[in-house]
Amino acid sequence: MQTKGTSETDEKRLIARAAGIMSIATLCSRILGYVKDMIIAKFFGATGVADTFFVAFRIPNLLRELFAEGSMSSAFIPVLTEYQTKRGVEEAKRLVRITFTFILIFVGSICIIGIIFTPSIVTVIAPGFISMPEKFSLTVFLTRVMFPFLFFISLAALVMGALNTKRVFFIPSLAPAMLNITIIIIVISFTPAMEQPILAVAAGVALGGFIQLAFQLPSFFKNGYSLKPEFDFRHPGLKKMSILIMPATMGMAVAQINIFISTILASYLSEGSITYLYYSMRLIQFPIGIFGVAMGMAILPTLSQHAVKGDLEKLRGDFSFALRLLFFITVPAMAGLIALREPIVNILFQRGKFDYAATIGTAQALLFYSMGIWSIVGVRVITASFYSLQDTKTPVKVAVISLAANVLFSVILMNPLQHSGLALANALASFVNFSLLFFFFKKKLKAVDASRIFWSFVKAGVASFIMAVIGWMLLHGEIWQISGATINKALYLSGTIVLCVAVYFFCSYLMKSEEFFYVLEMLKERFKK
Repeated sequence: MQTKGTSETDEKRLIARAAGIMSIATLCSRILGYVKDMIIAKFFGATGVADTFFVAFRIPNLLRELFAEGSMSSAFIPVLTEYQTKRGVEEAKRLVRITFTFILIFVGSICIIGIIFTPSIVTVIAPGFISMPEKFSLTVFLTRVMFPFLFFISLAALVMGALNTKRVFFIPSLAPAMLNITIIIIVISFTPAMEQPILAVAAGVALGGFIQLAFQLPSFFKNGYSLKPEFDFRHPGLKKMSILIMPATMGMAVAQINIFISTILASYLSEGSITYLYYSMRLIQFPIGIFGVAMGMAILPTLSQHAVKGDLEKLRGDFSFALRLLFFITVPAMAGLIALREPIVNILFQRGKFDYAATIGTAQALLFYSMGIWSIVGVRVITASFYSLQDTKTPVKVAVISLAANVLFSVILMNPLQHSGLALANALASFVNFSLLFFFFKKKLKAVDASRIFWSFVKAGVASFIMAVIGWMLLHGEIWQISGATINKALYLSGTIVLCVAVYFFCSYLMKSEEFFYVLEMLKERFKK
């Protein structure tokens, strides 16, 4: 007979294993994403043309969060898990077909409407461009080219959610890499020959969305799913998803509005500000995507099963474990980005039209954005926990408060700190978001092991601070002001990072960090196989 302790240990290992698999796949995607960014930075630098693309991409990217990867997971996975658990596999597969048909019609209509009204949309999100007709027209054109991306990525999110409920994580997590590969190929192949080179990037985004969908389909079909249209839009499962997805969509909208606020305000700042914010945000998305998003996606099916069975004790335990393990990994990543920000930006982007001034501007924004990494990844786990309980309203209410905080902080900080003030406002707002979500989740479950989570965070923070100071001392110098010597710099930076990781682990060992010994035990078991 399996003991309770053994069962809980197995569940924790399943969560950690799923998060590990997704992290590896996401790592591949993120690396390719940075290669893509390096190529775009080389061709377009931090210029007005680059600003137009990043503004244009904000629009389909916002809608992707609303209708695809963000809200889809929050509503689709818990409901599909419930149907598989209580009503059987065949009924769950039928629900997938109905949801596919609904997305086909609904999101397809949104794309058509968006293409028609693009000028009005651009006017709202980049009012500073109105006085520059050429810049405004180019932004409108690029946005229209990229709108089909939303359609393909929404279907890709449906396929991903269905596979996740089957505990298939690697292929869906690797799929975004196909988007990056497509953009890289298109940009390198067509940019030099085009009259308007930035169009190649936009075309790569649209085509990449289709490739990301197609990449997952073989695994999707192998698991018995079908994309045969089924028009039963009165199905109770679809209705339940619609009820859950509305507040979840609003919550995602609030998160994206925070980014839009920064874009709107940055459009009034000096040229290049939008690009600085984009590249620095991309850099903090590395630990957020690899660990935060991966953990949130990995834990959602498990927490949903606990919620369906009414086992709140296991839900509390897995929530605490996920948050502590996440902080153990992401707090040092945050400290490392802050300490090594200038060398990292120099190596990744400083070439071609991206000069040292652009490196400084991006590094300044990265400093303040990085301060919010721990709270952003924490929000991912707490939000997933609310979704597992089919409570999508509380995260929305908290997100609205964080939006108000972001607006307030942005207005206060943008004049003295320019674009860096907008980055700091985002970090402060994410702290407000995390704190309130944690408070309400603790209130909902009565207890969430708060003391254990707090001391785990403190230990990670102390070890990360020591690590960051050593890293900064080793890499502080004038070498990072110049372009070139990329290989030598990369070796220097890589060696320093390896040393910093060793310092962090050693400090964690001395402080008897519970998460350190758990990770060590998992690695030992892995290498024994």
